[in-house]
Amino acid sequence: MSMTGPGERPANVGIVIVSHSPLVARGAADMVRQMVGDCVPLAWTGGNAEGGLGTHVAGIQAAIEAAWSDAGVAIFVDLGGAETNSETAAELLGAARAARIVVCNAPLVEGAVVAAAEASGGSSLAKVVATAEELSP
Repeated sequence: MSMTGPGERPANVGIVIVSHSPLVARGAADMVRQMVGDCVPLAWTGGNAEGGLGTHVAGIQAAIEAAWSDAGVAIFVDLGGAETNSETAAELLGAARAARIVVCNAPLVEGAVVAAAEASGGSSLAKVVATAEELSP
């Protein structure tokens, strides 16, 4: 039994971009939007809480909330600290939601673009993540 009403489509996997630089994060998100339009939930965060280079858990949590989909959320990060903070942000959202969040081992820009393209077709979180991670050496 489907939970969607007439004319509704199931939710697509959300994409979150986390960079140490707000400009990089916004630029990557702009590329995703231009490639796939508005059919995929998308959010980005960049910089530390003071606006300098870095990342922060609260900003990542807000981005996950903004891009939340019951189909799950794939997160793309630029450097190790962004990965650690993203994992912490996911855990703080509770076990049920954390189980539907994956930090991808994929290049930030290319990974986000191919993942969004895959997500736009209604693919599962596992398929979206696998498609992005194929880009990693």
